[in-house]
Formats: sequence, C-alpha cells, structure tokens
Amino acid sequence: MKILVTGGAGFIGSAVVRRAIADGHAVVNLDALTYAACLDNVASVADHPDYAFVEADIRDRAALDAVFAAHQPDAVMHLAAESHVDRSIDGPGTFIETNVTGTFNMLEAARKYWVQAGRPAAFRFHHISTDEVYGSLPADPEARFTEDTPYDPRSPYSASKASSDHLVRAWHETYGLPVVLSNCSNNYGPYHFPEKLIPVIILNALAGRPLPIYGDGSNIRDWLYVEDHAEALLLVVQKGRVGRSYNIGGENERSNLELVKTLCGILDALHPRADGAPHADRITFVADRPGHDARYAIDPGRIRGELGWRPSVTVEEGLRRTVQWYLDNESWWRALQGRDGVGQRLGVGA
Repeated sequence: MKILVTGGAGFIGSAVVRRAIADGHAVVNLDALTYAACLDNVASVADHPDYAFVEADIRDRAALDAVFAAHQPDAVMHLAAESHVDRSIDGPGTFIETNVTGTFNMLEAARKYWVQAGRPAAFRFHHISTDEVYGSLPADPEARFTEDTPYDPRSPYSASKASSDHLVRAWHETYGLPVVLSNCSNNYGPYHFPEKLIPVIILNALAGRPLPIYGDGSNIRDWLYVEDHAEALLLVVQKGRVGRSYNIGGENERSNLELVKTLCGILDALHPRADGAPHADRITFVADRPGHDARYAIDPGRIRGELGWRPSVTVEEGLRRTVQWYLDNESWWRALQGRDGVGQRLGVGA
C-alpha cells in the first residue's frame, strides 16, 4: 500500500514509518516538525525510493488537500497529535487545535479525496488513539479496558483524544468513510522524546540527577514496546474490520515505582555509578500531577482473537533494549535537551 502517515517524525509515528518501509509499503510522512518531532527518527529510511516527507500542519486544511491530491494514498494512519499530559495541563488550547480541529481537517480532506476517487472500498482511515480516553480503572485488579468501556477522560489531553475518536466514528456513521480505530497503552522504546517517564529516568540517571516519581509511585500503567505497537498498527490498517476499534496493550502492568526500580537495576548493570552506589538511591518523590489517573490496563482480546496479534517483548527485555539504545545514541538525545520544556517539571497546575 501507499500509506499517508501523519506525525511520522514523532516517537510512535516514526516507528510506524520504519516498519512500513521494511514491510514493503510506500510511505508519505506528513509532519509539522513541532518540538517533539525529529527527522533523525526516520533517517534510516530517508533515502528509500518508497519514502517521501512533507512538512505540513494538520491544522492547515489547504495543505492537507494538496498532499492527498499529489500522493493519492491507499490508506491514512493518523498519529499526529499533541500527547504530553503535563503540557496539556499548562496549555490546553494547543491540544484542542491539533487533536480536535486537526483531526476534523484530516477527516474532511480524506473524505473529499475518497469521494473524488469513487469511494474505493479498500481505502482506510486509521485513527490512532490512547487508552487514557477511558479514564481511571477501579481498584479491582481484574478490571481492564475493553473496546466497550465508556469514555471518561480526566485530562485536557485525554479529553482532546476522546473528542477526536468521536469525530472519526461520526464520519464513518454519517458519511460512510471507511475507518478503523485503535487505543493503545503507554509506549516506550527507542526515540522516545525526553520528557516522558522512562527517558527522564534514564537521562537523569546518566547525569547523576534525582530520579523523580510523581506522588507515591503507585500509579499503574500497561507498558507497550513501541516496535510491537507499530507492528500491531500496520496489522489493524490492513486487516481490521471497518468501523471497528482495537485496544492494543503490552500485557505488562507495572506501578511507576516498580518500573523505575527495574530501570535502576538495568542501569546498575549497564552503566554503574562511579561511586558504586545503586541508582535507586536517587529516587525522589515529587508533587503529583493534578487529576493523575490511578491505573490503566488493556484487555487485548479483540486484536488477539480477530487479528492474531500479541506483544512479543516483555517489559524487562524492552527496558533493557531501551536503556542500551540511549547509551548508544547520546548524540540523538543531547540534541533534544535544549528544546522548550525539556528537563523542566510541567503540569503542576496553579
């Protein structure tokens, strides 16, 4: 297929681009190159004959129409979004403009193109979203998010993604646009922008700084290795049922404190401190995020049963790969540390 990937210079988007090219697809990478984007993420495929890059903003409808007309994709994988919850607390307006209005623009541009092409049955609009739209799970350890879980977003970020999910479903029901949706758990791995928990812990450890954990560290997340996620997304866009949503989880639940302690153990082995002390000695508890959801966990039964997908990487193996990647790619993360907000505590509220 020829796939139009929005946000393909970001963390998850670039993993999709690299995997799609490796699988033999042609890719048009549309990205506005905002603070979290980095073309080094796709440098390995930049010269491939089946790869094209377009710098454009999904808030610019005219630019989107031009991209569809020029490249005529068989499918859209819409990943472009503002994604950092802390930044959404400090500046929600950008999240509404990009995640809601930008998705509206993408849907309208895709619909126009699809209609003009004669409504091809094989066309797909794949909207990639988050499990955060479901809110926070109850204390019951057996509870999981399913595709039928009611939406209950708690942050400006998750509310904006919930809004975009609803728009995509509405464009399918009202206009017949052939869509598929997916909602994923927390991603991690190579090229993770250094403002999220795992890269913050790794880079602070390498710099000898405190390792900050929000609240008491009891918040639980389901961790999904980004390259596993890219594989699942390409499966959904090719074989997912039109109008259907698929929850993609790593089946690797850990509390934030457990996760950081595991990271510290890996760092002790791969990059021991000069004084011989364990990295965990630098764990520091900081003020919690306002409205911090207690637990996310995904039931991946639908994607496993219908499409035969399961994650291949355990969280321990994935974290070791991730730490080693950061150790081997200092030039990549050094270049990003001067970007706006990196290394600062954001989202603490008024």
